[in-house]
Amino acid sequence: MSTEIDSNIILRVAAKGDGVTADGRHVAFSAPLDRLNDEGGLIKGPHHVEPPCQHFKNCGGCSLQHLDAESYAQFVTDRIVYALEGQGLSAGTLHPPQISKPKSRIRASLRGAMMGKNFKLGFSGAGSHRIVDLKQCEIMRPELFAVIEPLRIFLQSVARRKHDMNIEMSLADQGVDLCINNYEPESLEERVALADFAKENGFARLSVDNGFGPETQWEPEPVTVTLGGVAVSLPHNSFLQPTHEGKDALVSAMLETVGNSKFVADLFAGLGTFAFALGDNRKVYAAEGSRDAIGALQMAANLSKRQIFTEHRDLFRRPLSPDELNRFGAVILDPPRAGARDQVAQIAQSEVPKICYISCNPASFARDAKQLCDAGYKLDAVWPVGQFLWSTHVELVSSFSLK
Repeated sequence: MSTEIDSNIILRVAAKGDGVTADGRHVAFSAPLDRLNDEGGLIKGPHHVEPPCQHFKNCGGCSLQHLDAESYAQFVTDRIVYALEGQGLSAGTLHPPQISKPKSRIRASLRGAMMGKNFKLGFSGAGSHRIVDLKQCEIMRPELFAVIEPLRIFLQSVARRKHDMNIEMSLADQGVDLCINNYEPESLEERVALADFAKENGFARLSVDNGFGPETQWEPEPVTVTLGGVAVSLPHNSFLQPTHEGKDALVSAMLETVGNSKFVADLFAGLGTFAFALGDNRKVYAAEGSRDAIGALQMAANLSKRQIFTEHRDLFRRPLSPDELNRFGAVILDPPRAGARDQVAQIAQSEVPKICYISCNPASFARDAKQLCDAGYKLDAVWPVGQFLWSTHVELVSSFSLK
């Protein structure tokens, strides 16, 4: 009996979102078990679904809405597994992926500009600089999407032709925090109109930035985000996990990894997502390169009487040394997409018994994991997390221990 695989069948989805046939051909917007016909057209299989958004294929916000839940979850897991295999590694335990639900994203970056007589506001087009004028969005929280139409109308009244604006939106404890970049009110009347617009739409904060840093125009009360039960001041341009359920999945895996360690280091700590989640019955050292973020973390720690000791420290230029690291029962690190090569090199020379590495880039994570494993650490477990639903961005939590 022949076991030859049909070369026209899509077997998996590659890292950039294209389906891949048995003979290595890449096919855009295809799903596992789709099939190419003799003319090169696509015959949809059981994992190919109707995309829920009218902007799919045009909008750069989502590229995988044509996958069903099963194949998208498999894609999230495969991204991590293949990256580790490329380094000759595998996890002792690979947990099922945690996928965020539709309409759960609490932050978004949009572009806006006058196009003819109309102001367009939305995400960049797929593979282009076009602006997709959003009329629907299946990933944003409803509170964020509700802002788009009134914002589009307001910005049309103040926009200048061929002058792009970038809009950053986040959902804080008090509501929508919005910053309009590449725009500045030109008169007192415009500033009053901007404040009135913010008040009418119930914004938590509205700011503008014309290249010299954000300038708050409206903030009726201090804007905060709650992390581990603690209200933390939200500086402009702060990093937040994209969904609440995704953040909870990361925190849960981190707590399982850290276990009962009493003195924990939180590196690349940001505003304290993981530091505050560790509770008030252990000591935490938190290091972060952003002065605003570490200042907000320290203030919240003081007010909540948490045992968190902070340091403003650039861990790329000045990573913790093995002697500094050996004080801790566990180390948490959540670096940017580039990973933490230099800090991992120092950890690899240390005797820290537990490491929790959180990553938003499977490739840089696998590179750093290889360095740890070569130094005598064991990759005990990986938790895949899909916070960026229907995109190719994948996150994970990993657990390492000394052999």
